[in-house]
Amino acid sequence: MKFFPLILANLFRKKLRTALTIGSFAVALFLFGLLVVVHGAFNQGVDLAGVDRLDVINKVAIIQPLPMSYRDQILRIPAVKAVTHDNWFGGIYQDERNFFPQFAIDVENQRQVFPEFVIPDDQWKAFVADREGAVVGATTAKRFNWKVGDRVPIKGTIFQGTWEFNIRGIYTGSRDQDDLTQFWFHYDYFDERRTIEKGLIGWYIVKLDDPDHAGSVAKTIDDTFANSPYETKTETEKALATGFAKQFGNISFLILSIGGVVFFTLLLVTGNTMAIAVRERIGELAVLKAVGYTDRFVLFFVLGESILIAVIGGGVGIGLSKLFTMGGDPTHGFLPYFRLPGPAMIMGVAISLAVGILAGILPATTAMRLRVVDALRRV
Repeated sequence: MKFFPLILANLFRKKLRTALTIGSFAVALFLFGLLVVVHGAFNQGVDLAGVDRLDVINKVAIIQPLPMSYRDQILRIPAVKAVTHDNWFGGIYQDERNFFPQFAIDVENQRQVFPEFVIPDDQWKAFVADREGAVVGATTAKRFNWKVGDRVPIKGTIFQGTWEFNIRGIYTGSRDQDDLTQFWFHYDYFDERRTIEKGLIGWYIVKLDDPDHAGSVAKTIDDTFANSPYETKTETEKALATGFAKQFGNISFLILSIGGVVFFTLLLVTGNTMAIAVRERIGELAVLKAVGYTDRFVLFFVLGESILIAVIGGGVGIGLSKLFTMGGDPTHGFLPYFRLPGPAMIMGVAISLAVGILAGILPATTAMRLRVVDALRRV
């Protein structure tokens, strides 16, 4: 540590070059942070999918409905603990850009199937008692400054007309990654008012008493409704979420490809910077050796400069990406989980450190092997 001021002095000898190299690291790690956030956002549903839940959708497509009568038949299947159903609404609040997911839900069974969503009992009771009541996620409530008691108009797109709801509750999640953007309202009220597909629902969510029964229960459900007008496709919540994520392409491969190119470029830039710095200071390094400093000291002295540049630049980049993501989802509901987790920040700094070592090792080794006589002859 006592030689740290000397390392700093060498770095600031060429201020512009040092600033540009640090800036390269900062931009690269900022990009790394954003890629990690986007990857996490697209895979949120996969990571949080309940291992004890199945999704039952129409075999043709998820946008095709299913009969309400299927519920009782599914409940009679062994290992099925509870069944609820959802229906996509797809309305607009004030402006088309104000996207957030809206669902007509089975009020009676929603909390049994989704225990991770937390809502005070008094708010839930008020919601159940109000036919036009609604429950909204904390993120969406904060976004529009909604509070319990507000009356919210939503213009239907699929189901025409202006629908008005009373905010009776605001839910939170038991996990940091839980989706807090949803808007729930009564299926009975929804089915009563709509003019199309009456008596039909969007899809079923089945809660199992044991995740090990998922495969057999899914097969039994599909076999039960085979050759009917509304055949089903049943799969685990994780499998369905994975399918949706794959529709956007291989995000992991994209991140690895971009990250690999960026950090290889960083390696070249930093290595070139340190090589130039060593060539410019051959005489000084020779003097250090001449007055008694060891080869090992010279090695770590040069390597320390490379590591310091990498850590400063990486820290700045990761810090900027964290600040950027602290503002929440910039897509207004398309990527509800838009956060940079702590482990990813540590990984970013570790990658910066590794690049700093790799980029500095060759110039540092060259400086270490430098012979005093040969170096002073060039001066």
